Amino acid sequence: MTKVALWRTLYTPGHDAARLFQAESGWRLEGTAVYLRDGEPSCVRYALELGPDWSTRSGSIEGFIGARAVTSRIQRDAQGWTLNGARQSRVEDLVDLDFGFTPATNHPQLRRMALRRGQSERITVAWMDADSEKLEPLPQVYRRVSEHAYDYESPQGPYRATLQIAPTGFVSLYPELWEMELNAV
Repeated sequence: MTKVALWRTLYTPGHDAARLFQAESGWRLEGTAVYLRDGEPSCVRYALELGPDWSTRSGSIEGFIGARAVTSRIQRDAQGWTLNGARQSRVEDLVDLDFGFTPATNHPQLRRMALRRGQSERITVAWMDADSEKLEPLPQVYRRVSEHAYDYESPQGPYRATLQIAPTGFVSLYPELWEMELNAV
C-alpha cells in the first residue's frame, strides 16, 4: 500500500509532496519540498529508510537552497548516527530522524509510538534542516487527544500546537506551518 500527500506551507510560499510505501525490509518515505527560504527559491528531495518498527535506518537530502547545492547522507548503526560519514555525538541513542522542512517525517514517529487516546510520550529525535551541518537532539512531547489529533510540543523551539492527522497517518494540519491539500492511499 502506498500513501501520498501534498501540503502547502503557511509561513512562506511553497509545497511539499511525499509518498510512503512498504519496502523489502520496512518502509520508505520520500518526497520533495519546494519553498521560499529567506527569500531564496529552494528545492529539496528527501528520503527515509525505516525499519519494520518505524525507526529510522537512514536518510538523505539532495537539492538546492538558492544557488547553494545541499547534499546529506545520514546513517544509523549500532554506534549511532553519521552525517556524510562524520559521527554525530549528540544523538547516539536516538531512533527517529526528523527533517525541519517537511511535515512528512512526523508520520514515522507517530506510527512507532502507537499512542492510544489519552497517552503521551516524551521523545527526542535527531533533527536537521536542509542545510544543517550536524544532527541536533530535539525534544518533543506528543499526547493523543483523539483518533485524529495530537497535542504536540517542542520545548526547545518553543512550539506548541494540536496537530490534526489525516486517515493516511500523515499530519494534515501543522498550525502556522503546514496544511495538507491532498492525501490518498
